[in-house]
Amino acid sequence: MNPKLHTPVCDLLGCGLPIVLAGMGGPSRSELVAAVTKAGGFGFLGMVRESPELIRAEVEKVRAAADRDFGVNLIPAATKPDLLAAEIAAVLAARVPVVCLFWDLSAEIVKRLRGEGVLVVCQVGGLREAEEAQEAGAQILIAQGVEAGGHVRGTIPRAEIVRGVVKNADVPVLAAGGMSSGRDLVEMLALGAQGIVLGTALLATKESFAHDYHKQRIVAAKPGDTVHTQDFHVNWPRGAYVRVLENSVTRGDQGDPFSGKREAIGKEGERTIWLFSTDSPLKDMTGDFEKMALYAGKGAGAIGDIPSAADRIAAIIAEAESLLPKQGEAAAVAGENLSSPVCYASEASDRYAGYAMREELIAFCNELLEAERAGARITARSAAEAADTVTRDLLRDIQRDESRWCAMLLKWIGHMEGEPSAKVGAFYEKCLAFTDLKERIAFINRGQGWVVKKLREMLPKVRDDRMHADFKAMLESHEENIRRAS
Repeated sequence: MNPKLHTPVCDLLGCGLPIVLAGMGGPSRSELVAAVTKAGGFGFLGMVRESPELIRAEVEKVRAAADRDFGVNLIPAATKPDLLAAEIAAVLAARVPVVCLFWDLSAEIVKRLRGEGVLVVCQVGGLREAEEAQEAGAQILIAQGVEAGGHVRGTIPRAEIVRGVVKNADVPVLAAGGMSSGRDLVEMLALGAQGIVLGTALLATKESFAHDYHKQRIVAAKPGDTVHTQDFHVNWPRGAYVRVLENSVTRGDQGDPFSGKREAIGKEGERTIWLFSTDSPLKDMTGDFEKMALYAGKGAGAIGDIPSAADRIAAIIAEAESLLPKQGEAAAVAGENLSSPVCYASEASDRYAGYAMREELIAFCNELLEAERAGARITARSAAEAADTVTRDLLRDIQRDESRWCAMLLKWIGHMEGEPSAKVGAFYEKCLAFTDLKERIAFINRGQGWVVKKLREMLPKVRDDRMHADFKAMLESHEENIRRAS
């Protein structure tokens, strides 16, 4: 894979590719999440209004099938308070590392999750909502464009909301809304997003829990076949828009959706599926699927088959790699905008004065990048294994620091027009060999110490004041983490 596609958010989430599976309620079950994570992406289980028992079972299935981090998507506004409390308790008991929240923001829930060491992602549909989510403590934002399938929060086109959120955010931003191609990925990276969130494109895969009827309708869809409507509203707050494929409901053939009419159109076990509800057809359902909510984003018209999730992701990455900008544009692709490049006009005198030259600095940054990437992954994995809150919080803090320094190093490599390494340092495999968590943390500390040593050696040789300040901050951060871990 081209290293330009490995963005800092990948290290924060512990994945290899900047592709995230949306937490679609129903279709995003354990089989699909495991398939996406094994393919290098990051997956969210869609656990909207699901029982604690199902959450526990799905989490266990993903962990049995894949060894990468994943998350759970919850929607407080569409969930009764008692069930929501039970869902959150189940997520925390299962030590799920990442939780995504959507719709009406709850600062209290964000605070509670973060207090338990959970990485909190918030999906937003507007610029003010993005500001509020960040103020509440969201560590990653998903900017959802109006092109999205399923429940659509805002009315802003994808490119516009991504551009606006990126401009004002201090945290990584992911783009969502009607995407299905490598071109979409490259375009969003160019706008400053650090990855894309896919729903429809991964719903129409073999591992998705969506019913085959739903998948086939997506494959048969043409550009422009989706409808932005409030017709499917039962189980959700009033006034919520969804994007679906046209059917007898959206055409008005089933009457007024808000007349109070109650008609059973299907079953999921003992649960009744009602006409005008937000339920979409799933593998374990029976009934009249044509009348159900056939969620699909505007990109549905570009989907022509039902491959495995791995094949879908591979095709997107292959197309993205073929469209990537040239080396000199790497900084823009990564969303970095520094005012001017490091000046090396007087390299001869700099060399005489003992300063590091461009090639030496690029090599140094790549050496640390590989180490920090390994550190981010091993601390993410170790945090999931930690039994006590103190250790888990410490490891999560170190993981976020490692991800932050990955972003800084990528910034400077791009600024110097270098080629970023895509490797993960050998430290990861060596550290993973320690099965005892205390021994592993001690080894992590030694790795942090190695980085400190390297930075101390390089700092006197760094001429650029901004780079020197960044390296010094990185050094101090590692020294503090060594102290805490000790």
